[in-house]
Amino acid sequence: MTPEIKMVVGLGNPGREYLDTRHNVGFRVVDSLAARLRITVNRRKFSARFGYGRAGGKKLILLKPWQFMNKSGQAVAETAAFYKLGVGDLLVVCDDMALAPGVIRLRKKGSAGGHNGLADVIEKLGAENFNRLRVGIGSAKLGSSVDYVLAKPADDEKPLLREMIEKAAEAAACWVEYGIEAASNRYGRDWR
Repeated sequence: MTPEIKMVVGLGNPGREYLDTRHNVGFRVVDSLAARLRITVNRRKFSARFGYGRAGGKKLILLKPWQFMNKSGQAVAETAAFYKLGVGDLLVVCDDMALAPGVIRLRKKGSAGGHNGLADVIEKLGAENFNRLRVGIGSAKLGSSVDYVLAKPADDEKPLLREMIEKAAEAAACWVEYGIEAASNRYGRDWR
């Protein structure tokens, strides 16, 4: 029997200038999961960076679309089609301004909730019923939301952000092995 294949997708923006920004939390969660599972995410195909490995008896693809956030969907749809993955085999990880830092939310389906990366994934997949892991980054107190998400966190935010990324990587690993309900029950709350 062929092992089940799962794919964890981290949304972010390519390029050094975006590396440690709030908007790149999805990339950082995938990087943390890759380190934990000893998967190298450096192959290039589908306008993405990806790697293969195993977790929980399943084959695992880790994917970082290598286009700007609002164009992430094409890489996700092409990779899913190539590997014949159903939408239930996907977990898309992204930042969420509507959630306070320290809050992780896992869902089986839903709307984009104003997130342009998720909106593009929904459009390109033609479905909303894929798993998503939203990582809270809080919202801008003053000024532009765009400036806020594209900025690096303040020094006092960095320890919580690092801890949150590690918890999100644990949640993603739990999803791979046990599914969305188990991951949601264990990690889908304010864990501070």
